[in-house]
Amino acid sequence: MCWQAFLPANTFLFDALLKRFILCCILFSTPVFAATKVTYNVLLAGNQAGIQTTEFISSDERQFSFEYTDRGRGPKIQCRMILNQQSIPVLVEISGNDYLKSPIEERFHWDKGKASWESPAEAGEKALDTGAFYISVNGVPEEIGVLAAALLASPEKTLALLPEGEAHIEKAGTLELKVGEMDRKVGQYVLTGLGFLPVAVWLDDDNSFFASVDPYFTVIREGWESSVADLQKAQEEVSSRRFTEMTARLSHRLTDPVVIEHANLFDSETGESHKNMTIVISGNRIQSVGSDGETAIDPNAQKIDAQGQMVMPGLWDMHVHIQDVDGLLNLANGVTTVRDLANDIDTVMALKKKFEEGALVGPRVILAGIIDGTGPFAGPTKMLVSNEQEARAAVDQYAKLGYEQIKIYSSVKPELVPFIIEEAHKNKLRVSGHVPAFMTAEEVVKLGFDEIQHVNFLFLNFLADTVKDTRTPLRFTAVAENAAKLDLNSQAVKDFFQLLKQRKTVIDPTVNVFENLFTARQGVASPGYAAVADRLPPQVRRGLLTGGLPVPEGMDQQYRASFQALLHMVKRLYDEGIPIVAGTDSLAGFSLHRELELYAQAGIPPARVLQLATLGCARIMKKDSQLGSVSPGKLADLILIDGDPLSNISDVRKVRIVIKNGVMFRTSEIDSEIGIKP
Repeated sequence: MCWQAFLPANTFLFDALLKRFILCCILFSTPVFAATKVTYNVLLAGNQAGIQTTEFISSDERQFSFEYTDRGRGPKIQCRMILNQQSIPVLVEISGNDYLKSPIEERFHWDKGKASWESPAEAGEKALDTGAFYISVNGVPEEIGVLAAALLASPEKTLALLPEGEAHIEKAGTLELKVGEMDRKVGQYVLTGLGFLPVAVWLDDDNSFFASVDPYFTVIREGWESSVADLQKAQEEVSSRRFTEMTARLSHRLTDPVVIEHANLFDSETGESHKNMTIVISGNRIQSVGSDGETAIDPNAQKIDAQGQMVMPGLWDMHVHIQDVDGLLNLANGVTTVRDLANDIDTVMALKKKFEEGALVGPRVILAGIIDGTGPFAGPTKMLVSNEQEARAAVDQYAKLGYEQIKIYSSVKPELVPFIIEEAHKNKLRVSGHVPAFMTAEEVVKLGFDEIQHVNFLFLNFLADTVKDTRTPLRFTAVAENAAKLDLNSQAVKDFFQLLKQRKTVIDPTVNVFENLFTARQGVASPGYAAVADRLPPQVRRGLLTGGLPVPEGMDQQYRASFQALLHMVKRLYDEGIPIVAGTDSLAGFSLHRELELYAQAGIPPARVLQLATLGCARIMKKDSQLGSVSPGKLADLILIDGDPLSNISDVRKVRIVIKNGVMFRTSEIDSEIGIKP
């Protein structure tokens, strides 16, 4: 079962679940037939969100049901499966709808040496004499459990996958659990071959599925929800050892000075490139910058010949929801600083600490804390407020933890917004977010928002008469249907631009998200990832075929035109002098490159695109005294690109070396660790 089947296409905007795709693919069981039905609870950020059930029709036939609800979105899937004596499926029939409510029908059949499969995303067949495991595009979580059972039964604990790839399983430890009068001994197993990193699952003694635990998305056997913290802790101990070993292999600590010679240096202050430049790094600082032959060089220094390459500051991604693998993906793509705009507090603070200490490969992390209101459309967070006292207390808690920004989400009551803004500004925190339901962008800017996330909310400002409740997917579909109709030269739009300029409001467009939502179609790689799809692990690559929003009949061109309207809006923001920051809310690293390409496609000169993704972000977050440019005295966060993104913005994808805080990483080595092809 592939992660895309029941998760959104983008991170937090669409549940921050893209980056947890592996963990959402790992649920399985090998039950004793005497059990007729097993129920598992689905938790989003610790909150009950849905269920998964398994019924055993016979010794070889199972019926699965899976659904959860997330702010009006969520999958609802039925799956029938028949297994052979090796626990390998020979028939899989799937129906229902995916996370974005698109209808799905999928079928796999293996008989007489021939395997065939068909879904809205793909179709194929293959001659097979021996067993191989088909990974469904739209399967239920427990389908991967069947894979685990088959792996444990195979002689080498390894199986070929269909359409391609290979999976392996190993045991990582056991844990004794107790809830009330119930005792249970569970084992932790690790699966590889499904995505960028190994995946942990918990099994009972009889190898039936017990839990898949993650701070964001958890599925656990009913009645054992209080065990989640213990399972998570044990899981982290195993992954920490793995990451420690990986970090040691990938991190090249610079003990002697490093000299980068013959470089084309991008000056993020002026937007110009200077040829034949030498940059000297000592420790974690840039010691000097000057022309070749005019810069003093330590004879013991390590030299890097950057002939034909561009040196520039490390890139910033101002909209992430970071998880373990994202640290690797970001650095491999030249992203040295990120701003986390909503996450589990314990998870993100632990990751930030590990990144800072060099115990884990990853970028610098700036923290923004999410606050949402209670109700049926509340975001996946525990920081929910319903009155002024709770709202102020939430802000104060984030301030005490060292957060630098507050993100207001869609279900916050309009009457609480002024209190959150006041308390945040009192604590010297920036305020940004979605425009809460029943409010407009104009209203929140006047109240004191420093920034707005997602360009769709700018269009919704002019649809307020017909679209009032933006907690649901209507905040996407209404824009897809109407954005192209908005006259950006109208007086109302001009007045709105003037307000944004007066208030110096920053916009975080995340246009790559809407490219995939509005223009991706089933069976074709999402346009945002088309340039890199062939480099990604097989099961990740297949997820790019599932399409975006369901498109009503006759609306295909309207959806595409509306995406172009979003790009026109971004260009107008730039022309009006309204600050833009580069954020993705999507697959780490790769999606930032696409975001920058889209800004250039919108008409922003490449030099300005690179400026807003480096020094521009540093200035907005008041980090420009230390970061954002390759200048003497600043922290050594820089990248070497094998090309010239000033001439071709897509060359930003050709990052070869990353130096972050004086530690050097070779992107080819990171890619190799996580299954990305050169």
